[in-house]
Amino acid sequence: MDRRQFLCMAGTVALPLAARAQSAGMPVVGFLNTTSPDSYAFNAEAFRQGLATQGFVERKNVVIEYRWANGEYSLMPSLAKELAGLNVAVIAATGDLVSAHAAQAASASIPIVFTIGSDPIKFGLVKSMNLPGGQPYGDDAVLQHACRQADRTADAACAEHTNHRTSHEPRQYQCRSNLEEAREAARKLDKETVVANARSQNEIPTAFEQLIKQHADAALIASDPFMLNQRVAITALAAQHAIPILYWSREFTMAGGLASYGTGVTWMYREAGVYCGRILKGAKPTELPVLQPTKFDFVINMKAAKGLNMAVPPSLLSTADEVIE
Repeated sequence: MDRRQFLCMAGTVALPLAARAQSAGMPVVGFLNTTSPDSYAFNAEAFRQGLATQGFVERKNVVIEYRWANGEYSLMPSLAKELAGLNVAVIAATGDLVSAHAAQAASASIPIVFTIGSDPIKFGLVKSMNLPGGQPYGDDAVLQHACRQADRTADAACAEHTNHRTSHEPRQYQCRSNLEEAREAARKLDKETVVANARSQNEIPTAFEQLIKQHADAALIASDPFMLNQRVAITALAAQHAIPILYWSREFTMAGGLASYGTGVTWMYREAGVYCGRILKGAKPTELPVLQPTKFDFVINMKAAKGLNMAVPPSLLSTADEVIE
């Protein structure tokens, strides 16, 4: 059933889930994401686990209103307005900068918990990391950008595969930031950086063809939910074209990618759930500090390495937090 439809039976109209929850005295949490419930089910579950640590269990004593854009970033403003129209107690903007800015524009009073991979001060989400102030605040998973980390860890940043230049400015600015960091890291190592753009699922194969034509020896993936959502297709094409790629999340490596370096994405979602729960219990959003990860995992997939005919040095294996055989 389309989410905008109501269920009519025996001449009565059933209230939307949020309205029914509010009438029953249960708080309602908005969950805003750019991807799909199928590909991001594990992250949604981590979010619910975070809520549960604060004593809130979905449909028992809290209702979660989900809004998924299914990769259509242009839908984010309208989805955010839908949640704001339901008078939710808090919005978990878990689709990176696009969702955070959409939620910010939709309401000036509803607290926002955001998960992003960029500097929240630079992009106008908070005033400071310790005391965010204002309306938005968040659980900032400032992932070490894959562009920079790949150069230092794998010494193989020769190209970046990014989906920037979309119609949505926050996403465009974020990807530009990723690209700038990749180029700066490459310059320090006297390496050339080339770019291949993928704005949609259909453009991913073309992006790989561009990398081949530009003689890219290796690649990095932009830290964007769209890319994680397409992890199976991306890792399969990387294997097909024999392009070594360093990813920013272990989910890529678990899907068959060569290696990843970064904090766990599920950590972000779990902590977002914790923060939402704390707000429901009365915590003041403006006094909750922006969280940053303290642990980064280096994961190597040996099956992928063998498929690329790569000999992984023992010294590199010894630094890995996890080796997938």
